[in-house]
Amino acid sequence: MRSVTYSMSMSLDGYIVGPDGGFNWTAPDPDVFRFWIDEIRQVGVHLMGRRLYETMLYWESAEQEASFDEAEREWAALWRPLPKVVFSGTLSSVQGQARLASGSVAQEIERLRAEPGEGEIAIGGATLAAEAADSGLIDEYRIMVYPVLVGGGIPFFPRHERHVDLELVETRTFNSKIVHLRYRVVR
Repeated sequence: MRSVTYSMSMSLDGYIVGPDGGFNWTAPDPDVFRFWIDEIRQVGVHLMGRRLYETMLYWESAEQEASFDEAEREWAALWRPLPKVVFSGTLSSVQGQARLASGSVAQEIERLRAEPGEGEIAIGGATLAAEAADSGLIDEYRIMVYPVLVGGGIPFFPRHERHVDLELVETRTFNSKIVHLRYRVVR
């Protein structure tokens, strides 16, 4: 069965964006960007909300690519053909290899797991991840912890009273002092 992963950057105090909605503190150094490139190779489909979808449209634009360096071109070449499912109550259409979700997060994950296919089902975005976590559907949490305190914003983890046991699978500290943590949900 395909595993469901939730992978995003987070401030040390637990937020994916700050109180102003900004996340400029998550700009990866070359080693971290290389790590993200390697991670996206394992993904078979990416689930995301409207905000993340709109942010990631940057990588879909051939006009932008003229300014990309080699690593950015490699990322774009992996990102563009990757199937994406967008959850939005306001969008009526999406671009590229994306489609609008036709059901809940749980229904989409169930459907994707039942279909033939390889690679992880990746979730980007705290709101979608919270829905999947509430249904017990996340298999791994992958967190890139940045050495910054932003003081508020959107938390990486939902603030629901729910106990989940995790097993540490991997850690890595980058030269920039960014730390990657990978935890598997204990079932």
